[in-house]
Amino acid sequence: MFATYLIGLREGLEATLVVSILVAFLVKSQRRDRLPQVWAGVGLAVALSVLFGWLIEYTSTSLLARSEDRELFEAITSVAAVLFVTWMIFWMRRAARTIAGELRGKLTEALAVGSLAVAGMAFLAVIREGLETALIFYSAAQGAAGDSGPLLALIGGIVTAVVLGVLLYASALRINLSKFFTWTGALLILVAAGIFKYGVHDFQEAGVLPGLNDLAFDITSTLDPTTWYAALLAGMFNVTPAPTVLETIAWVAYAVPVLLLFLRPVRRQPAPAPAPTETTTVTERGADTGTEAEVEAASAPQRA
Repeated sequence: MFATYLIGLREGLEATLVVSILVAFLVKSQRRDRLPQVWAGVGLAVALSVLFGWLIEYTSTSLLARSEDRELFEAITSVAAVLFVTWMIFWMRRAARTIAGELRGKLTEALAVGSLAVAGMAFLAVIREGLETALIFYSAAQGAAGDSGPLLALIGGIVTAVVLGVLLYASALRINLSKFFTWTGALLILVAAGIFKYGVHDFQEAGVLPGLNDLAFDITSTLDPTTWYAALLAGMFNVTPAPTVLETIAWVAYAVPVLLLFLRPVRRQPAPAPAPTETTTVTERGADTGTEAEVEAASAPQRA
């Protein structure tokens, strides 16, 4: 259940931060009259996300009669969820420092267009997180049919994210968001590796991939599946005591390179080249001190 809680917390906090930025911008810009449009867009995004999650579940349980078709559908949704998770964590890692400015710029343009544009801006900012949450939650909770625990954990994560977002907006709580997204991103990569492993197993059960009975190892005697810690590992990262060879290869092939890429140091972007007017001013100052050539030489690499 921790995995689904983490999904709700991570995705919920991203959406909450986006909404907080939009609301704070409107309040500081004395445009409170546009707040109802923002909340309308957020509400519509949440409703469609819930509908999307229900549609996935209904397709799997009601529209697909054969077990092979259900396994294939679950495998495809698992792979799609892994792609979404991977894209999301790397996007947030890259955009965390600039997202506020970008959102303010887009909202300024939307305000100039009208109410529908503001609602659409808020809708698009939240719907991506909602659809990702529905798809990832379905893939992460496939092994818990009939158990309400994962759903409650997801709701708990979302509620925690909303509370954190409200406290951040009110400046009552300050956390290092960069470290938060780094740690949760690393954990989500392990969760995604487990989802990918589960997807490969579903492909094998659907007959698309071979090797369903070819086990990589069997440590059932050491890691008893009936124990709480085995259930915790299986629920969080889909670590099972008797995986197939292809499942193990898939887990390692995804988790190791993606973790290395995600945890590598971020290269700082070089400072933008000075505008021509600023270059002229510096050159003139250099000329006043008799060092015009030295100043031009020092600024040349920046303009390259």
